[in-house]
Amino acid sequence: MKLKGRAHRFGDAVNTDYIISGRYKFKIQDPKLLARHVMEDLRPDFYKSIKKGDFLVAGKNFGCGSSREQAPLAIKYAGISAVIAKSFARIFFRNAINLGLLPIECDTSKIKEGDVLDIDVDKGLVINKTRKKEIDIRPLPDFMSRIIKDGGVLKHFIKHSGFKINA
Repeated sequence: MKLKGRAHRFGDAVNTDYIISGRYKFKIQDPKLLARHVMEDLRPDFYKSIKKGDFLVAGKNFGCGSSREQAPLAIKYAGISAVIAKSFARIFFRNAINLGLLPIECDTSKIKEGDVLDIDVDKGLVINKTRKKEIDIRPLPDFMSRIIKDGGVLKHFIKHSGFKINA
């Protein structure tokens, strides 16, 4: 899997309340509408700055705080193709996998706001085109990679179980 986009840089310990404020948790059910509020407490116009395929880049412990699934859901529906961080809160990490949002663990210190990145998941590399640096990715276990490629755990289950959902 290959991805291209721009980096939107945040710091350490970005919690789920910063990703999507709790005031929207029950108020907005449509993930497309929820996405319009992603990261707004840190950057009020963040949603407007995203181009489809961009990356959210952070430091340590991204997604700490509550276990709300709305956090990775809002990021995904905002058009972010992957979250790149030094480390993730485990619940956020697993929620991201389950929803089909790619979490990438690597050293993010060489990625700055607005850098153009190419990611080759299969080769395990983030290529910072702006700074001409290559960064090794911590590989995902194979079963998690398959879930991501299938679009999330529900789509993975349907694809591999023969189960059909009438919608």
